[in-house]
Amino acid sequence: MNPRKFSRRTVLRGTTMAGVAVALGSTPARAASGGLRVAVLGGGMAGLTAAHELIERGFEVTVYESTALGGKARTIPMPGTGTMGRADLPGEHGFRFFPGFYHNVPDTMSRIPLPGKGKSVSDNLVSLNGALISRSGGRSDIELALPTNPATRPLDPDSLRDTIIGLVQEVVSLPPQEVALFADRLLVFMTSSRERRENQWENVAFWDFMRAAGRSKEYQVALVRFMTRGLVALKEKVANTRTVGAMGEAFILAFLGLGTNGQSPARMLNGPTTEAWIDPWVRCLADLGVRFAVGQTVRSLELSGGRISSAVVTDPTGTPAQVAADWFVCAVPVERARQLWSPAILGQAPELAGMNELHTDWMNGVQFPLRETPPIKAGTQLFLDSPWEITSVLDSTLWDRDIPAQYGDGAARDILSLDVSDWDTPGILYGKPARECTIEEVLAECWAQVCDALNDTGRSVLPDGIRHSSFLDPAIRESGGGLTNDTPLFVNTVGSYRYRPESATSIPNLFLAGDYVRTDINLATMEGANESGRQAVNALLDAAGATGGRVPVQTLYQPPELEPLKRIDAARYAAGQPNLFDLPG
Repeated sequence: MNPRKFSRRTVLRGTTMAGVAVALGSTPARAASGGLRVAVLGGGMAGLTAAHELIERGFEVTVYESTALGGKARTIPMPGTGTMGRADLPGEHGFRFFPGFYHNVPDTMSRIPLPGKGKSVSDNLVSLNGALISRSGGRSDIELALPTNPATRPLDPDSLRDTIIGLVQEVVSLPPQEVALFADRLLVFMTSSRERRENQWENVAFWDFMRAAGRSKEYQVALVRFMTRGLVALKEKVANTRTVGAMGEAFILAFLGLGTNGQSPARMLNGPTTEAWIDPWVRCLADLGVRFAVGQTVRSLELSGGRISSAVVTDPTGTPAQVAADWFVCAVPVERARQLWSPAILGQAPELAGMNELHTDWMNGVQFPLRETPPIKAGTQLFLDSPWEITSVLDSTLWDRDIPAQYGDGAARDILSLDVSDWDTPGILYGKPARECTIEEVLAECWAQVCDALNDTGRSVLPDGIRHSSFLDPAIRESGGGLTNDTPLFVNTVGSYRYRPESATSIPNLFLAGDYVRTDINLATMEGANESGRQAVNALLDAAGATGGRVPVQTLYQPPELEPLKRIDAARYAAGQPNLFDLPG
């Protein structure tokens, strides 16, 4: 049976909220060719960003989303937990963290209005008050204060090295030579030229770059392993140094007050993500004229005359429909996008074949509603010794919500929200990796690992009976004696950049937006997805010959003080010599 036509008159208007009115009409951008209709395939961070920029430039935009708007960033209610008019308890794919070096996402937030004169979603960002470094085995926990407006410090190599050493010594106890080694290796990266980063460090595993083999377990676990698995959800022995090093550099500069545009180095939302961000965003886009078709899964792209002529989507019953548009922005995750590349599409856009070489991994959320607020002051908790590389936030330290009055059955007074970054290392209860556990075992294991860190020094931070309930991201499902994951995360492995596509493709009306697309931030993050959405719109504007202004794309801060050393390094790299600070031994 031929799929039905999906016209602009029959498009669904589903959103994350019921009853959003879709406003039509905007001032069209002038386009030299191709028309103004754009189908955005995917309603996650990249797709919503692209829709936002396109609608502001006068295009007619429809977003097709299979599950729910917001993608991995959305809140996932815990079904059936709300009673007596309270909302269901809020779950998350993972808590939302906004480092100070994010610029594109905050810019988008600043253009999403909230009730109240001059207010926007960016006003829902609050500074993280501190971090608890929680160790296991009876070692004392450390509370780190996070500066809200840090003073800048010198960036000459000696001062930078001393700063890194000081930060490390606050967190771990290591032999001086290993602390110095860690600082020296980061200094090598931070003074490396663009050419060396792209051509040498892209092809070196972070484990090898940090010379972790043969070092102490504390060096390997608390520094090298945590910097990859805990901060950026990568594995230290396969993650490329270019990506991990750039993120480490960005964090260090942010905490020195550099590259943050005067903002706090670490911020989070003051409520559940969908309430504080996604719902207002969808309302804003609908008011601007964006149409939403939620529950529509893209199945294939049709090629005719060298262009994409239509997309075929199916509704939850499997009924197909044909989507016609002048331009197509593919904003679905990498593992779904590459399923759309037919032999005909790959024949015209052979660069897309490299996407089959890209890898995904797991980073998903677990929430523990609590019957009382534990004695934890710091907003985020880092469990350096947890085999599953768990980090968490205590929602009461950030939210301006009355949790028992607004959510659940009134008995849950707080929520401990976890990110689980390592699904391949055996746990402490069952001796199995998370992938091989049942859902109940995952929940029990996560609770045990958190308690192992918080309750090991004689204090009962999480006493018996404090746990109200538990919730695992429903993308994780039991199947055949193990678990499957519907929402894996793109990961930057050694040499993966060469296989990642640009936003513009060799098919003139097909553009890509997603955290796997080549971006400056070069990591699967909200910022990377947002940046890719902006890139896709700029590529579309170029192809359409549109006269509207291009979308600004902000890149990571590069301190001018280090530029002379980077120029020296560029010459040394061209001559086949190592970085000035890259000493043997």
